[in-house]
Amino acid sequence: MRRTPSSTYRVQLSSDFTFDDARRLLPYYRDLGVGWIYLSPVLQSVPGSTHGYDVVDPTRIDDDRGGEASFDELCRDAHRHGLGVLVDLVPNHVGVARPELNLWWWRLLEHGQDSPYAAFFDVDWAAGDGKVLIPVLGDEDVSEDGTIRHLRVENGELRYHDHHLPLAVGTAQSDDDPGVVLARQHYALRPWREESTRLNYRRFFGVSSLAAVRVEDLDVFEAAHTQVRRWFASGLVDGLRIDHPDGLRHPRGYLVMLADVLGGGYLVIEKILESGEDLPHDWPVHGTTGYEALGLIDRVLVDPVGAEELAALDQKLRGEPGEWADLLHHAKLEVARSVLAPEVRRLSRELALDLTDVVDDSLVSALEELLACFPVYRSYLPEGLQRLDDAVSEATRRRPELTDVIAQVRVLLSVPTHPAALRFQQTSGMVMAKGGEDRAFYRWSPLTSLDEVGGDPATLSIDVEDFHRAMGERLARSPDAMTTTSTHDTKRGEDVRARINVLAELPEWWAETLDALLQAVPMPDAGLGNLLWQAVIGCWPATADRLIGYAEKAMREASQGTTWTVPDERFEEAVHRAVQAAFTDEGVQRLVASAAEAVATLGWSNALSAKLVALTMPGVPDLYQGSELWEQSLVDPDNRRPVDFGHRCRMLRALETTGSQLPVRPTGLGDDGSAKLRVVSTVLRLRRDRPELFTGYQPVRAEGPAAEHVLAFDRGGLITVVTRLPAGLERRGGWGDTRLLLPSGGFSFRDALSGRRADPYLTSLLGCLPVAVLVKEP
Repeated sequence: MRRTPSSTYRVQLSSDFTFDDARRLLPYYRDLGVGWIYLSPVLQSVPGSTHGYDVVDPTRIDDDRGGEASFDELCRDAHRHGLGVLVDLVPNHVGVARPELNLWWWRLLEHGQDSPYAAFFDVDWAAGDGKVLIPVLGDEDVSEDGTIRHLRVENGELRYHDHHLPLAVGTAQSDDDPGVVLARQHYALRPWREESTRLNYRRFFGVSSLAAVRVEDLDVFEAAHTQVRRWFASGLVDGLRIDHPDGLRHPRGYLVMLADVLGGGYLVIEKILESGEDLPHDWPVHGTTGYEALGLIDRVLVDPVGAEELAALDQKLRGEPGEWADLLHHAKLEVARSVLAPEVRRLSRELALDLTDVVDDSLVSALEELLACFPVYRSYLPEGLQRLDDAVSEATRRRPELTDVIAQVRVLLSVPTHPAALRFQQTSGMVMAKGGEDRAFYRWSPLTSLDEVGGDPATLSIDVEDFHRAMGERLARSPDAMTTTSTHDTKRGEDVRARINVLAELPEWWAETLDALLQAVPMPDAGLGNLLWQAVIGCWPATADRLIGYAEKAMREASQGTTWTVPDERFEEAVHRAVQAAFTDEGVQRLVASAAEAVATLGWSNALSAKLVALTMPGVPDLYQGSELWEQSLVDPDNRRPVDFGHRCRMLRALETTGSQLPVRPTGLGDDGSAKLRVVSTVLRLRRDRPELFTGYQPVRAEGPAAEHVLAFDRGGLITVVTRLPAGLERRGGWGDTRLLLPSGGFSFRDALSGRRADPYLTSLLGCLPVAVLVKEP
């Protein structure tokens, strides 16, 4: 088995799509051209989990997904089909929503600080008066005298509604009041709203049901990786994708231990790189999972002039001027003061041990500001000290009254071994993720296709030369990193974004269309309306349930007119009514359908261009399940809907039967995606069977009146040719006599998509499809 995959195909496992279901599809994956299957988390998670990131027992394979025997057979059968196996691993945290399912957590609650598992978790015992604080009590369940309703002792456990909790030895007699029994435990039940104020254990972002573990400690590492060791010792698994390494106290130390287990196996990490940021050079990984590639692909296909007009439109709708940097800062400050306040206060307690002369409130304010100003997800001291200094400068500029406190804090946070410095690095990524991904991205809607991690939404586009430069650097620095266009975490599927990108070429048309929609069904927030109607147009046709679900998540994540914890019924009803009108109001339905139809064909052009670039650029292309056809999902859980693999199998067989026929350019909302399937299967097979075609990177230039509308590059025998800015190309009247300056040297090229010999004139070369795959012939 090749140590680096030619490509990967993400498979979302659940009780509805098990290891056996995936095993039955191995012939399809192989025929599609896939190199390795890429499995979502497989360890034992909470029963019914649709994602698998809430692992409760890392020593077992998940029963809902089929259990260990089925997993092993899937891996062995994949190898028999010539497919490698990549598994998504979750080292940062475990699921604790149901303590009875998690032995580590159960024993921690049962024995407290004396538990053999106490060191596995990151608990601030002093802040809880020696107890773990569990925020689960409902608003109506605590009486004025402190009595907790629905609390009972039953079957040797403490029960609260459907929560099962352990009892320390000798702490419960048959006639004891449940409240008295609770007071004797190593944990305390607290109101659920206190998860934003008094929580005393580290968690995954703001999710209190996911408790972080100290997996970089050797004992914890060994306990958490018994299955992983088995996989690689027996040759079942070929590589790992590591979820959220930024949450770890010592990411490099963990990755070094893990790389030793893998013995040279493929290892990629879910690390989000900001503009100008690289992975630490001494990490033993092949690269990231590819979000930075996604950002480059989208932006090279966006019209910069129209994007600026859309930015002005969005500011007008929101009624306030503003820059992305200020919006992001404000959102990060909000989460630091609310959902992540326990993490900030824990940091302040650690710093206060050395800064005894600083008032607590000033210390908290300084930390909040530094976290809001931190320019990347985190640093890895001593590497990244400049990022801290950048944050100090910006925080001081914004809060000059905190200058002295910030300076004192900076001294301690710059010491790589200081406990507060280590914790600050873990916390800054949480603030960036919750403030940026889960809040600011839902407030910024000039062009929502750019609201994805891996790129700065304020950078609306890049030119072709910038793209070529980035690809040269990528080939030199991380040639085996993943490239992706859709994942289980993207806010919009790749082809939704491709259609939305068209709006940057038609800004005046979009302004008129949006105005008509907002006039027909007013929304309480016009900026949010811009975001939602872009999503509707981008994924149309869709069902009402899908779009209403998306609208609810979008407005609550934005946390301006309503929130998850305090929903505003009137605000939400008004938004739902507007979205529902796309299905119940004939006038609105016509507006939506005609708008979607107007950009559909242009969107398919962008989609094929983006996909071909992703498949052929330096790196390992990753396909999200089902995206070999049009991928028009919205944010999770919408992107975890079942995939119709039977339909895809039939389409692939039909394509193989008619493969000698010229491909047909996709048009209109009803297109079946066969052109995309042709592009995907053709390139994946070339990637797998002819890797020598993908060893270099050289720009291929064009000359002529429409040269700006083509992006082309030579990977070492295979030339990618894609159309960019298709609406502008139409307005120009087509390619005219624009031609590619193909390499010379006594050889010719053939388009692997059409089978025709390559004509350098783009009118001919891109006559069937807006993209071409040119393979060198002797």
